[in-house]
Amino acid sequence: GIIMGSTKTSAKVVTGCMIIIGNEILSGRTQDTNLNYLAKALNELGVRMQEARVIPDIESVIVETVNECRAKFDYVFTTGGIGPTHDDITAACMAKAFDTELELHPDIVEVIKRREAPPEIMESRLLMARAPKGAVLIDNSTGGPQGFQIGNVFVMAGVPMVMQAMTDSLDNTRIPGGAPVRSRTIGAYLGESQVAKQLGKIQDQHPDVDLGSYPFYREDGYGTNLVVRGTDEVELEKMIEKINKVAPTVKIILTGPIVNSLGVKKLKDLGVYSACLG
Repeated sequence: GIIMGSTKTSAKVVTGCMIIIGNEILSGRTQDTNLNYLAKALNELGVRMQEARVIPDIESVIVETVNECRAKFDYVFTTGGIGPTHDDITAACMAKAFDTELELHPDIVEVIKRREAPPEIMESRLLMARAPKGAVLIDNSTGGPQGFQIGNVFVMAGVPMVMQAMTDSLDNTRIPGGAPVRSRTIGAYLGESQVAKQLGKIQDQHPDVDLGSYPFYREDGYGTNLVVRGTDEVELEKMIEKINKVAPTVKIILTGPIVNSLGVKKLKDLGVYSACLG
């Protein structure tokens, strides 16, 4: 699809980057779902996910990537590599990236020791209590070991249920963001090339809003979803009006605020889809 990013902005954009750590993701054995969940949560906190990277369980790569990203973005979020096995090296890499010591965090140790286990198993479990010295913990409502934050880097589990629990504990007190990002989506039965020029002009008139087009294919034909994203709902509506005028004879099939993943409701009488897609 065509993504027409704004070239300037009148308000500070608070940025985020996700680093997905794990050979299992790169090999295709495990399919990542955490990016989608985190991006939606950050939208509500007023943080715009600008990059996502998938990297292997290699110390030098993790350290280099973390140091690059924490300097480039307001917030960095990592997933994966904080378990009890030999390839779970994320905590040690964070300590190295921040040039500090690695320690067993007493609060994580306390959580782990709530479940009794033979000494050799407990020894392995306690590897999940490793954190860089000075780290602040990220709550885990599943009852398992917590994640941690050091500087502007948030280190979370790779298991989706646990990662989501950690993400849900983050709020604007922990992550002061900008205004929440809102979206509107229009679906039209036309090709991207038919409106590309007109959409470019509309984008130029609204530099603080992102306008993207994404093709779809259905049984009754193909078309394009036109998505506008920004923090000013009034400006979003103005753009929608201009987009409607670009192709006035095209039936609008999808419109509505995009706030979270609540699903799609079909309004047959109006011939319109109203959606909350995230």
